[in-house]
Amino acid sequence: MASALEGCVSSLRSSMQLLDSSINILDSGVNDYPRLAKVLQTTRHFELISEPDLQSAQAALLSEIGPEIENLLQRVTNYLDKLERREQSLIAKCDLNEGRLGNDNNSGSAFRPSSRAQGRSGGEETTKGMTALQEMKYKQLRQKKQRLSYAVETLEMQAKQRERQLRMSMAAPQLYDD
Repeated sequence: MASALEGCVSSLRSSMQLLDSSINILDSGVNDYPRLAKVLQTTRHFELISEPDLQSAQAALLSEIGPEIENLLQRVTNYLDKLERREQSLIAKCDLNEGRLGNDNNSGSAFRPSSRAQGRSGGEETTKGMTALQEMKYKQLRQKKQRLSYAVETLEMQAKQRERQLRMSMAAPQLYDD
């Protein structure tokens, strides 16, 4: 009987060694489980939404912001047009003033040197032949001519500006129709 019990005891010892070895293997495998659980834990940084929800939100945002953007773009366009018209007006005014100054200098200098040249070359009779009244009338006529040419140029500029404004007002409804 002792030999039969010895076989049972040895079989029990080998089962216990096998069980002890299994426990050691499981312990080494599960020992790192809390760290692995933390590493493998998913963290949601962003809230995920469906694509239709995203598209509807984009459409709502576009419908809300779109008219305001169009309004701002129209205001910028109008302001740039206004600045361009003002620039053209200032350029025309500058050209007009340069022309007037050039005409004053040219007509005055052209008149004076010729009278001086005539005075030196014996043409004193022609300047003396013109009475003071005639000379004053000549100056008045010359000034009147300059005033009238300035007025004509101003009216031409105003006509061009009104044409531009008319074209702009005619083009404005077309912008809103599109």
